[in-house]
Amino acid sequence: MTSPHTTGPAGQQSAAGRPAPFPAPSPARAGGGVEPTPLPAGVRRTVLPSGLRVVSEHVAGVRSASIGVWIGVGSRHEVPALHGGSHFLEHVLFKGTRDRSALDISVELDEVGAEVNAFTAKEYTCFHARVLDADVPLVLDVMGDMLTSSLIADADVEAEREVILDEIAMHDDDPDDVVHNLFAAQAWGDSPYGRPIAGTEASIEAMSPAAVRRFHRRHYRAPRMVVSAAGNVDHDALVALVTRAFGRRGFLDTEAAPETPPLADAAPRPTVRRVRPGRASATRGFEQVNVVLGTAGLARGDERRFAMGILTTGLGGGTSSRLFQEVRERRGLAYSVYAFTTQHVGAGLVGVAVGCLPAKLDATLEVVRAELAAVARGGLDADEVRRGAGQLRAGLVLGMEDTASRMHRLGKGELLGERLLGVDEVIERIDAVTVDEVAELAATVLGGPEVLAVVGPS
Repeated sequence: MTSPHTTGPAGQQSAAGRPAPFPAPSPARAGGGVEPTPLPAGVRRTVLPSGLRVVSEHVAGVRSASIGVWIGVGSRHEVPALHGGSHFLEHVLFKGTRDRSALDISVELDEVGAEVNAFTAKEYTCFHARVLDADVPLVLDVMGDMLTSSLIADADVEAEREVILDEIAMHDDDPDDVVHNLFAAQAWGDSPYGRPIAGTEASIEAMSPAAVRRFHRRHYRAPRMVVSAAGNVDHDALVALVTRAFGRRGFLDTEAAPETPPLADAAPRPTVRRVRPGRASATRGFEQVNVVLGTAGLARGDERRFAMGILTTGLGGGTSSRLFQEVRERRGLAYSVYAFTTQHVGAGLVGVAVGCLPAKLDATLEVVRAELAAVARGGLDADEVRRGAGQLRAGLVLGMEDTASRMHRLGKGELLGERLLGVDEVIERIDAVTVDEVAELAATVLGGPEVLAVVGPS
């Protein structure tokens, strides 16, 4: 039987241990299997023979663990006939397996106080849990059962269809969701990146139970999956637990597994999908007008992402930012205004979101456009760059005190083929960003064709 390939901070290889509650991490044994790039201290990685990857980080001083199962399928992988299929499937996988009913799943997780949920994004789906360290074996067993052995029964699909239609209606009542979906649709049109993740009423109503089952068989395969964990976890014990939990019914059997489609565009690259400039509007009975104004940004993995973080922070990332001071503090045009960046594999956007009273829309857009133009011409000054770097550093370090944030960082990075940087290395890259680099990036992205989405009363 083929052994799993395991690496630690220095690329050492070690064998899987026995399933047990997690003590302090055991030291890696010397051996082969050197990782192409070293992992940060405390992080270990194993690739099982089936291709399923396990990555973990031990966090001292905690009695809990955050666990995530990441699947390399999201809304960008869907054909139009299956629009919303990833999200639909995420819901249905909680509805019961051959060994557990939906109630059984809920009872087992509630009995140990596990915080379990899931979400679907453009490029992946994640099932995640936060649990006491002693209960990790149970939670992993439940999650493995759900993801490998769900029935996806016709009755469950039909029941969950109504729930998803309610969720779509709920998002349609949320001004922020509506305007950001409209912004993406204007920027990327009727493409996987331009469509809403949850699908539409028409696409969900048309999706058959058989189509959902085929979607599951095609995409939920071991080579497209990553299990990540952070907290009081021992990596060797974790690998053994994952092997047991996901080994049901030949799921990890390399000989019996059907051919798995490759994870398209898994390696990030700094090319940007062309955006479609223009204005899109939608009428809703909201009190405010909600606006998103932006341009093409950076793709995931672009080395300029650290400069982009400082740029968006200085532009609209805090109370000292240009947009907050000019739009809210000096002119009183809006309560909320912020800058953001969205980075996908091969596509990205940068923009400003603001909500204001309808009578203030023209003045607000005038001020936002003026600030974007000023930053595009001259970048940020040295003090703004310094403050932006400070905010990014603090956000990184404070986030690392949360095991869920660490687990997300491990799982998403591994799934999308990103090199995992240590905290000190990220801080060094943030601090290395210069005023000139921010100015060059601002001129490149903020001077591009404008995309505008406006949602509000008629």
